[in-house]
Amino acid sequence: MNLRLKVKYISLLSVIIFGLTACLEKSDGSITDAQAAWNMPFFAPQTNEAVPEFKEPGDPYMIRTTAGANALDLETPLRCNVNWETQQMVLSLPYIKSAFKLERNGQNDPLPRFEVTGFSFDMMPAERAIAKLTKDAEIRVSSSDGPYTSISAQDLKGEFSEVIKMIADSAGIYYSYSSKDKVLTLSRRANMTLYTPPARPIILGLLDVIRGAGITDIVTNWADYSITFDADVETKNKMVELINFFENSPTLIAYDVSIFRLYPHNQSSDIEWKEMLNAFDFGSITTAQTGVIGRILTTTNDISIDKLQQFVGNQARIETVSEGKFVVPNLWLARFDIGKCSKPNIDSYGMSILAKASLEKGNEIFTDVTLEETNGQVTNFKIRNKLGENFLIIGLPNELFGMTSPKSETIIFMVPRLIRTLKTNEKIKNKI
Repeated sequence: MNLRLKVKYISLLSVIIFGLTACLEKSDGSITDAQAAWNMPFFAPQTNEAVPEFKEPGDPYMIRTTAGANALDLETPLRCNVNWETQQMVLSLPYIKSAFKLERNGQNDPLPRFEVTGFSFDMMPAERAIAKLTKDAEIRVSSSDGPYTSISAQDLKGEFSEVIKMIADSAGIYYSYSSKDKVLTLSRRANMTLYTPPARPIILGLLDVIRGAGITDIVTNWADYSITFDADVETKNKMVELINFFENSPTLIAYDVSIFRLYPHNQSSDIEWKEMLNAFDFGSITTAQTGVIGRILTTTNDISIDKLQQFVGNQARIETVSEGKFVVPNLWLARFDIGKCSKPNIDSYGMSILAKASLEKGNEIFTDVTLEETNGQVTNFKIRNKLGENFLIIGLPNELFGMTSPKSETIIFMVPRLIRTLKTNEKIKNKI
């Protein structure tokens, strides 16, 4: 196309557009609805509805279960209910020994049956030793948390499954076998279920012992009184010991606990604990002992929780943090997490009470009490008291727990009780 034809073509196109635009104008010079539509971008949505705004999803690792859902705890009605008016110092509790049972969960098919003779290895990781043993059987070995302990063995003999068990036990690991896939899986931990007698003090004591062993991921079934958890070999052996412990009708030591914060009315002065000597009869406080931080007093029942609150209420505002109970089998270590029974909207510091207790002559109780918080141990006390005497831990500055209120402190009131168990059978138990 030459230049003259190109100019004519452009001029013609301009005339058409100009004419079409003019047809869309009104006589007063304003534009018609049609012209308005013509001037709009062709892709603009002609609607009054709001266009939804899509955002990139946030980091899924920063999303947490709601606090309200996490606050649901099936133990609460049992653990967080203390009747300070009608406390039984000694409770008798019959139970059936055969109700105790510890079972491992998950599939574990029988291993192939054949004899092993003269199998030896020297300072070899357990997974390599087992792989060497299973090679001829064409069994593949899998492990997700190795390497494991290096061990040695000379001239092992016996059935294949027995030799595998000997090696696994020596290394402190578990194994499970899938006959379909011919895979032997090794692991440091296994999922266990502990079945207990249908007695609430016993299952609470077992829960506290399991937590005392450092296991916090626990599922309790209150329909069949069972506790499911992951355990290494050492913890599993402790659970077996605990079951055997109930063979001889042991005594359990229960503690009722109440934790308060005190905010002095005079913010420049400490609580005057020496005034207790004037407020209560001489002998109501039997011992006073200093720990790393704080002091622990043993008191008679003359100093009840009501009288204690009345005394401190004259000097400070009282804020109840938590109230509950925990159970310690004789000579075992148990844990009470204060947050499990904390009041709504109260920061419980993440503090726990650990207690190891033993019953001695004349109903004397020796207790090793440790207070722990998220960052580690706060303080520790070793104390002996008679049945009917209480503990009072005082002088724990709230600064320990990140609070800035001057002169404020946390106190803990504990009442030990005894639960005497009686092993029996179903026929006799139903008549008690």
